[in-house]
Amino acid sequence: MAVDFPLGIQSYCFRTYRTLDDLIGALKAVGLRYVELWPGHQDPKADEAVLQNTLRTLRANGITMNAFGQIVFKTDEAAARAALGFCRMGGIKAITATVADDPQAIALAERLAEEYDVNLAIHNHGRKDRWGRMDQLDELFARTSRRFGLCLDAAWMIDSGDDPVAAVDKYADRLMGVHLKDFIFDAEGKPVDVIVGEGHLDLGEFLRRLAAIGFDGYMSLEYEGQADAPLPNVIKCLQAIRGAIASL
Repeated sequence: MAVDFPLGIQSYCFRTYRTLDDLIGALKAVGLRYVELWPGHQDPKADEAVLQNTLRTLRANGITMNAFGQIVFKTDEAAARAALGFCRMGGIKAITATVADDPQAIALAERLAEEYDVNLAIHNHGRKDRWGRMDQLDELFARTSRRFGLCLDAAWMIDSGDDPVAAVDKYADRLMGVHLKDFIFDAEGKPVDVIVGEGHLDLGEFLRRLAAIGFDGYMSLEYEGQADAPLPNVIKCLQAIRGAIASL
């Protein structure tokens, strides 16, 4: 079957590329037109003119910001409004997020998500994260409306001891975004980024399940290795992902 996922990249892959021009050059080098913009590349608290210029410059170079984050929602209403306002400005329907385990923070995030019409895609961030495991996500989703959903990070789901393929089916109605990322683990059990599909992620089956549920959220490659020279392995990751998509 022909599948047309909106494949993009988390700009944190290029976190050492600190100017917008450098980031755009990297995006063009890998041939992607979608980007999940990391706040280190654009502070959402900047002046509106700066934010508009960033969006305009991306568009002028054939690049669409289709996601933004990760943003931590606490009880700072001004910071939350800035992040959600930038997403609304850019036409983004879900922000990659986490939220403090605080009833006031959760209530504030939910209220503002409704006000700005921007959903909160909770990023599961592994075994050490408050919302890293499936049972923890279940707890959060039971407490919140459909304004809360999931940005399913495949590698960090593996780190938490859960199966990212099973997570696609389990959270099909809450799945707003995906991070294509893969890990192996060193002798001390610490995660190490590898080319997607060469670690513990069954890339082909993961993509097949996404296709089967009709996934239409944002899809971002995230590779954090070789921070000072990421392009060669980022390109290898994209080749692997595109090959797997083509074989669906």
